[in-house]
Amino acid sequence: MTKDKVLDSRSDDDQYDLTLRPRFLGEYVGQEQVRNNLSILLEAARRRDEPVEHVLLCGPPGLGKTTLAHIIANELGVAIKVSSGPAIDHQGALGSILLNLSTRDVFFIDEIHRLNTVVEESLYPALEEFRFDAVLGKGVGASAATLPLPHFTCVGATTRQGLLSGPLRDRFGAVYRLDFYTKAELEKIVSRSARILDIEIHDDSVSEIARRARGTRGDGRATVDITRHALAMLEVDELGLEPLDRRLLETVIVKFKGGPVGLDTLATSLSEEPETVEDVHEPYLIQIGFLARTARGRVATELAYRHIGVAPPQPDSQQTRLL
Repeated sequence: MTKDKVLDSRSDDDQYDLTLRPRFLGEYVGQEQVRNNLSILLEAARRRDEPVEHVLLCGPPGLGKTTLAHIIANELGVAIKVSSGPAIDHQGALGSILLNLSTRDVFFIDEIHRLNTVVEESLYPALEEFRFDAVLGKGVGASAATLPLPHFTCVGATTRQGLLSGPLRDRFGAVYRLDFYTKAELEKIVSRSARILDIEIHDDSVSEIARRARGTRGDGRATVDITRHALAMLEVDELGLEPLDRRLLETVIVKFKGGPVGLDTLATSLSEEPETVEDVHEPYLIQIGFLARTARGRVATELAYRHIGVAPPQPDSQQTRLL
């Protein structure tokens, strides 16, 4: 495959992604409480003819935080500038973005908990007083300058709300936490995507995809057999567990006799970063009742033993380990 074809393929994928993402709240499925509250917030801003107050979106990956940020901009008919905590690595980078915003624009910061301290402190006056304090020049000739900013809306997204400093969190007037989607909501999302892509999809196939979707987002037809075959090729089992999810459970159960085992020890055994285990894999395993967090570490539940085909320990022996 030539370089041009690779680029064309990537562009097609990006176009599909943009097509499938809902653009307005009326198209957004799930997160009913967040959707209702956000609708009131946006309507109030429109009636006052003012920018929306800053919004913080929290929750595990794959629940639609980025989509909601774009929806806020679309609902208000304004532009959106997108960046992330790790990408804004110095004060000048933040200033360059802020000074190029227009009134009411949305500035979306993904992984906002990963902003470094200097950048975060520079963001405070921008969020609160719409000004940017810059240092012009270097050395003895340096001077401080205060630059006015347009009234914009900052939308922050984080998978780890607990890592946000108090001063940063307090500068967001609206804080919403996103939860995992129900099977019924996922079925609606799958059906909507199939209609947009003009794919014939059977009802039982919709149900199968929704069941394996973890509560996150051959001939042109999607039958249940084709769907199961495709998911099997991706090693996604009937509950939506991926290979690393199953290996995590097997490690806790087999290597550490069901736990408790500490996060760092578990991550080392899996050759993964602790943050990846804690932010990506654990939330769903805990939500479906396969893993529990205790003061001493992670513990596999009886449901997890049964799912991977290992006989659960006797209640007395398990209780002894937890004491």
